[in-house]
Amino acid sequence: MRVAMIGTGYVGLVSGVCFADFGHQVICVDKDPKKIKVLNEGGIPIYEPGLDNLVAKNVREGRLEFTTEINEAVRDADAVFIAVGTPSRRGDGHADLSFVYAAAKEIAAVMEGYTVIITKSTVPVGTGDEVQSIIKKAKPNGEFDVVSNPEFLREGAAIEDFKRPDRVVVGTMSERARDVMRRLYRPLFINETPMVFTDRRTSELIKYAGNAFLATKITFINEIADLCEKVGANVQEVSKGIGLDGRIGKKFLHAGPGYGGSCFPKDTLAVVRTAQEAGAPLRIVEAVVDVNDQRKAKMHERIVTACGGQVKGKTISILGLAFKPNTDDMRESPSIPIIENLRNAGAHIRAYDPEAMEEAKHLLPDITYCDNAYTCAEKSDVLVIVTEWDQFRALDFERLKSIVNTPVLVDLRNIYSPSRMADMGFTYSSIGRP
Repeated sequence: MRVAMIGTGYVGLVSGVCFADFGHQVICVDKDPKKIKVLNEGGIPIYEPGLDNLVAKNVREGRLEFTTEINEAVRDADAVFIAVGTPSRRGDGHADLSFVYAAAKEIAAVMEGYTVIITKSTVPVGTGDEVQSIIKKAKPNGEFDVVSNPEFLREGAAIEDFKRPDRVVVGTMSERARDVMRRLYRPLFINETPMVFTDRRTSELIKYAGNAFLATKITFINEIADLCEKVGANVQEVSKGIGLDGRIGKKFLHAGPGYGGSCFPKDTLAVVRTAQEAGAPLRIVEAVVDVNDQRKAKMHERIVTACGGQVKGKTISILGLAFKPNTDDMRESPSIPIIENLRNAGAHIRAYDPEAMEEAKHLLPDITYCDNAYTCAEKSDVLVIVTEWDQFRALDFERLKSIVNTPVLVDLRNIYSPSRMADMGFTYSSIGRP
């Protein structure tokens, strides 16, 4: 099939490349000429494991192209995906849909013949109706259907998630559009991937409800971790004990500094605003947003405590800047408020992340960036693990002990055991463990 992917951000690029790998002819479109130039020269503007090889393969085999020209991509396409950004709108927290609506207008101007327009971007309930209205107004006699097909990609595992998903959700009441979607995803049938066909508004809400629920699980176990610290219990064992219950499940029960990234913060806020306007407020999700914001804002206090209540003039080494491992994404990362608050308190910050430092330099310009974990740790008064990259799971603590000013480790991801750290001679602080 012929596919146009509007937007080469995280979702658009991964989806376009994977559709090409399924055997479809894909043209990815972006207004940013620098990004398209990078892609056409074999570069990748984001970090996602395995994506560079998949791009190179499909470009080489003639199934994947990149362009700034929407005309050539959309004119002959069977399916056009809208995969542009929907950031939180300043002031009210609603999703900013200006890029989605602009893309709809551009698609309407150049599409020919029957075309399925698919919203891949995360959008509030009713967005598909507005996209349909925009296209209908611009092209009254056009043959088209608007479909909701939300993404469920985890950064760092996006290719696996696209090719072996738990489910594919399709929102449309048009049988003709459903047939197109079945053909697009036909390669998944061999794995018996469930395809959930529903109406468009329900599909749009499934995405928000899913992310809100996962954010709630994270926030729940973070609050349980705080309780564990007060009563002398171990949150990791609590997580295991409740996670073995099939009704609960073990995923997203890892205590830490709070959720971040490109999805959970903006999606929870957007669904809260949607619910408030609909007259059906989501009190649980409202609490989740508030608790998570407070947690990230106060997480630096643990580091201050580990320094004896004062960080002014002290050197603090931060291991991990991205909001999670296997990505360079700094959006809403807990590392940002932690570092900003420590700097405001007079600390000197050294930092290392395997992939996110170039991105971090735009957000945190006034700190020292290091080449590796050990360079970062030199002369530090406290070492802090913020992101659980694999390379931080097997640190040489004898070497670290010889280069730090004081052997103090604040582990915000519970990578190490308190008993082992005591044996290594480190003063150790973690989340929700005695």
